Amino acid sequence: MENLKIEATDRSPEIDFDFASHQFLVKGESYPEDVTAFYGPVIEKLEAYFEEAPGDAVEFTFELIYFNSSSAKILMHLFDTLDEAAENGTTVTINWVYDEEDDTMEELGEEFAEDLEHATFVMKKLES
Repeated sequence: MENLKIEATDRSPEIDFDFASHQFLVKGESYPEDVTAFYGPVIEKLEAYFEEAPGDAVEFTFELIYFNSSSAKILMHLFDTLDEAAENGTTVTINWVYDEEDDTMEELGEEFAEDLEHATFVMKKLES
């Protein structure tokens, strides 16, 4: 499967999905004008990957500075997809990277972690 690389903009995050190494990154700010247009193809490619490569160990890193409510819904969908993959035998590690001074991102990570049943969720604090 061809890797997916989308450069960050002032409104959308960097997406770097390396399917061969099973490393996935979402980094930056997320408040695209059309969240479905931006994330739709990303989610489709990720779902196709899990259909083709069940059982592989994957590592997903989220390093977000800010996201709006529309992006939060997409993130919840992504976490559901990852948790379902973990339930189906894939070892899924989710790294939630946040600045040590950003209490909001820390709390949001903790809330997302509570909803997961099968994937491993790791909080990673960046020191300023």
